[in-house]
Amino acid sequence: MQTFSFIGTILAALFAVLCGYQLVYAAVKLLGGKRRYPEAEPGRYAVLIAARNEQAVLGPLLDSIRAQDYPRERLDIFVVADNCTDSTALVAAAHGATVFQRFDRQRVGKGYALQFLLDKLWSACPAGEYDGYFVFDADNLLDPGYIREMNKVFAAGNRVVTGYRGVKNFGDNWLTAGYGLYFLRESEYMNRPRDLLGVSCMVSGTGFLVADSLLRETGGWRWFSLSEDTEFTADMLCRGERIAYCPDAVLYDEQPRDFRVSVTQRSRWIKGYLQVLRRRGTEVLRACTVGGRLPCWELLFGGVSLTLCGAAGFLVNALAFLTALCASPQALEAFLRPAVETGLLGGAGSFLCLYLTGLVTLLTEWKRIRCPGRKKLLYSLGYPVFMATFALAVAPALFGRAQWKPVAHTAALTVGEVCGPGGKIA
Repeated sequence: MQTFSFIGTILAALFAVLCGYQLVYAAVKLLGGKRRYPEAEPGRYAVLIAARNEQAVLGPLLDSIRAQDYPRERLDIFVVADNCTDSTALVAAAHGATVFQRFDRQRVGKGYALQFLLDKLWSACPAGEYDGYFVFDADNLLDPGYIREMNKVFAAGNRVVTGYRGVKNFGDNWLTAGYGLYFLRESEYMNRPRDLLGVSCMVSGTGFLVADSLLRETGGWRWFSLSEDTEFTADMLCRGERIAYCPDAVLYDEQPRDFRVSVTQRSRWIKGYLQVLRRRGTEVLRACTVGGRLPCWELLFGGVSLTLCGAAGFLVNALAFLTALCASPQALEAFLRPAVETGLLGGAGSFLCLYLTGLVTLLTEWKRIRCPGRKKLLYSLGYPVFMATFALAVAPALFGRAQWKPVAHTAALTVGEVCGPGGKIA
């Protein structure tokens, strides 16, 4: 039993360290302000959208791109209708996008679709035709100033820029609100402090800009894991490429309402993270030890590692319980009494910490969240539960066959409905 106790203490200490440095980030966010960039000459960009059976939501995204406060002639939109069985291609064409259809049941996933799209563009356009490429998902919506703000940061010499990620269906239920607070916190309490401290940010799924010169160097989009955004970030960190953050470039996307779909999605994230560690872990570790790059340490030991650490702690306690159960009634009693007391105190403390984390995020980002105030406060109580349920995704990721599956999107909201009258943030 002493062995289990020792291992549990080590895991608890590791968990505390993994969480503790984020308090520094929170202080930087709350006290540090933000970087200022001057207006810049409009760059010429291509928008890349990989869409699979997204006829319900693709139109509003394309309309929000067309409504940008940015010269239309400097922006071209390309959509790959990837293994679609609906009218996605027709919707894209009707809204002014150039459409390519792809049918490949073997190489499935967003990474392959983006590479297909780039191959089409590069075969038709000379090198240097575009300064960079925006990558969006079909369910996204853009604030009217999104492209202009991203262009400012890009023009300052940053070859990868990520923006602010909100949720357009925050108020559907506690689950979508949990996602919302998770991504808002990642944007403002992780990426903004990283940017202010001069270290690289991390790309989170969608809503980022990549320089043409950088993709030419890598030979196109070469990141095909289940979490292609994590793999892309890992590659950029290993290359010493700093990913910048633009807090004024606001994007909204749709999150799952169904709990089973949510667990499946998060299992894919964890599986993808483990794939990245397996494929690029040595490179990332070398960047940690040789370059001393903080984001590399975060990639190895932060984020999903917290979930894995928590799951390991649960497993150790379960093994300790079974050992005591098989030993004797006295041993079981000796285990249960302190375990229950510690568990109750630890559980209450964890709930409170997670709730306060979500509440602070909610209050500072209040105006950018499309949801009645009473729902915001009510659903914030579910944030600790949302975070705890990441543990349910660990076993399928470790032992199951997690694979890429499209998540159905149905929230066909317009940018005016999300951002308020006139398309401005409410």
